[in-house]
Amino acid sequence: MIKIFPSILSADFSRIIDAVKQVEEAGADGLHLDIMDGHFVPNLTFGPDLVASLREKTNLLLDVHLMVENAQLFIELFAEAGADWISIHAERAFHLNYELNAIKKRGKKAGVVLNPATPIHLLTEVITEVDYILLMTVNPGWGGQEFIPSCHQKIRRLKTWLKGQNLSIPIQIDGGVKTENFQELIEDGVDIFVIGSGIFNTPEPGQTLLHFKELALPGEKKQ
Repeated sequence: MIKIFPSILSADFSRIIDAVKQVEEAGADGLHLDIMDGHFVPNLTFGPDLVASLREKTNLLLDVHLMVENAQLFIELFAEAGADWISIHAERAFHLNYELNAIKKRGKKAGVVLNPATPIHLLTEVITEVDYILLMTVNPGWGGQEFIPSCHQKIRRLKTWLKGQNLSIPIQIDGGVKTENFQELIEDGVDIFVIGSGIFNTPEPGQTLLHFKELALPGEKKQ
């Protein structure tokens, strides 16, 4: 079953609770929160206080993506704030196995993130510790970027590799998802879509999310 996690990085920050309620009422499967520290990526975004505030306002699953230099410093903070899923970048993990298990010990789902140019073989030694895999399909740091076309092949390679290992780990992608490429990405093997500007930069985000969910229904290819 295809899941859609709207990314609030692209929402209107002055009306963020209204934005969350819009997508919640339209059937969002979760909310994606990009945590940027200004070091790993050249941008600053949210802290644990926002996650805690959202936890009080919504029952949606909160998917926290740590785009940070040292994830070990942040795991406990965001787990306590109410995150349900926490993902960390393979490129900056000091001890990836330890950090994944630190997430799981706190009762959270643990994900590994790979940037577009990071090879999937980096997952080999930790794959049994991973609850989901997030493939960045744009270079991290800003919303509204165009999907990198070579990521289609990367998604397919990862799906084939997981099947070969008899693993059913969900593949999540983040970056450049639009209605125009959505169904092709489903065919590539994506299970969970993080969608930011493709939802929140439209006149009616709730209606746009509903349209994505209609496109995800099994059946003939739709426009």
